[in-house]
Amino acid sequence: MKKLFLLVSVAILSFSCKTAVKPLTQPKVDNPASMNTNNADEYDGSTFFKATGNEPFWGLKIGKETIRFTSLIEGLEEISSPYVDPIRAMDANVKLYRFNTKTGSMSITIQQMDCTDTMSGDKSPYNVKIEITNNSDASVKKIEGCGRYITDYRLHDIWVLEQLNGKKVAIADFQRELPRIEIYSAENRFSGFGGCNQVNGGIFYEKDLLRFTNVVSTEMACNGGNNKEDEFLKALQSTTTYTVANNRLSLSNPSGLLLVFKKVD
Repeated sequence: MKKLFLLVSVAILSFSCKTAVKPLTQPKVDNPASMNTNNADEYDGSTFFKATGNEPFWGLKIGKETIRFTSLIEGLEEISSPYVDPIRAMDANVKLYRFNTKTGSMSITIQQMDCTDTMSGDKSPYNVKIEITNNSDASVKKIEGCGRYITDYRLHDIWVLEQLNGKKVAIADFQRELPRIEIYSAENRFSGFGGCNQVNGGIFYEKDLLRFTNVVSTEMACNGGNNKEDEFLKALQSTTTYTVANNRLSLSNPSGLLLVFKKVD
């Protein structure tokens, strides 16, 4: 009797183990309006601006070679064009891209201003307006959304100062040690050391433009004649352009080369 009970129990246990388990979550459907992706995945050296909108969903990527628009709008699922230089406003940070399509024309206006996604509530620094004209019936489709420039992920590192205003620097030029900065490209901010004080601030990135903004530092007394911290911070805040090559970050403005940093691990 005991043997029969044991066999029945084993059979029940075997049946239970084979029962299928329903997944707790279902795979997510790609949303063309989603902008929450990693900078390294987005920045491939060509695409530098991305925008999205809702109702209907649409997406825009502007790169050095192409402008690509995709949407869930019937008849406007995809529009591509070779890159065209934008028309720039004289008194505001506004750019207008205008080009012909297979059936008409398209204009893209990018304006620097706070923009909030109507579905997610995410905030972006640029408002984007798009007009698509169909020549066959003279109809105009107008849509609006939010966008941002994709900060170069190569900036994301720790950099130690090598040159300041065209001259090599040494530890003796500063109160304690060589200045350094750590750039967080995904967050558009930086922190570091100016030679005597800790420093931090934000970065403003727009295509090849790079500025260090809202720079603040601690207020420790930096005595002695050998302290070029003020000169370093002034040069940092005067930066407008950059290059990354050979493990070096070079910062410049229209007047010339300001700073050269070396990448450190």
